[in-house]
Amino acid sequence: EAPEFVEIEEPSSGVFSAAALSIGVGAVLGWVSKRRQQVVSTVGAAAVVLAPMAAPAIVDYDGIKYLGGSDKVDLNNANVQAYRQFPGMYPSAAGQIATHGPYKQVSDIYNIPNLDERYKAIMKKYESNFVVLPANEAYFIDRINNGMYR
Repeated sequence: EAPEFVEIEEPSSGVFSAAALSIGVGAVLGWVSKRRQQVVSTVGAAAVVLAPMAAPAIVDYDGIKYLGGSDKVDLNNANVQAYRQFPGMYPSAAGQIATHGPYKQVSDIYNIPNLDERYKAIMKKYESNFVVLPANEAYFIDRINNGMYR
């Protein structure tokens, strides 16, 4: 009688691949862990080289603190919202200031055509909180609304 042949199954290549991958990942993570500073530096340098240039932005505006970040407000460049800190100014009196100008000096606000006497009185009350800096195109154009709605 002829001998029987028994097939012997070889270990699955999927199990072998998973084990090899696990060892490989472990080795890479170990290497990265030991050289963390080098890896971070290399990745950071690559990001700087590969990143597109940032669009230039106006950040050197000397009067930035007068746009609503202090108790002084630049009449030529501050957004109408900056006047909210002065009770009675917003929205009407502030709107009058923002829709006119540019101004050469603080007292020019009293020359706004058809300005109601009540608004003049409110403006007078806070006059010491106003400054006049040269109109900066980046801010002057947005002083009325600047995308904010009531």
